[in-house]
Amino acid sequence: MSGAKSKKDEKDTAELTALQAALSAEHAAVYGYGVVGGLIGEARRSEARAAYDAHRARRDELARAVRALGGTPVAASAGYALPFAVTDSDAAVRLAAELEERVAGVYSDLVRAAGGERRRTGADGLREAAVRAVRWRGGSVPFPGLAERASTVSASASATPTG
Repeated sequence: MSGAKSKKDEKDTAELTALQAALSAEHAAVYGYGVVGGLIGEARRSEARAAYDAHRARRDELARAVRALGGTPVAASAGYALPFAVTDSDAAVRLAAELEERVAGVYSDLVRAAGGERRRTGADGLREAAVRAVRWRGGSVPFPGLAERASTVSASASATPTG
């Protein structure tokens, strides 16, 4: 009996770790879209706003899921280091695509670690991020969140907190 409980505890721990990583990535995405929104051209401003709102909603959903597993949701950092200088609308578009690819990578980890409804949450988050990345980038990649992740995204898949 204790072996079964131990496996359940391990699964819950892995799921909680993946949820926390996804929550951290969503915090970073919300921050990043604040930068995107400030520099994006008028033609794509509503798209940036919709993505910002979607990431805020996902962030809140993940915080609830962390609490449901008995965890304390990770807090957002005061700031995040961006992966490159964002000084104009073109760079803002590149940042939006990068944010989505990073978020997709973390959601792929959640799909792997979770079961049931939380696995569906991870799959939905992965799909939504991949679709937004395609829209921002203007093209797709095979297996969003997987192949490109191996060489370009850190284990946490979120921007680096700065303070």
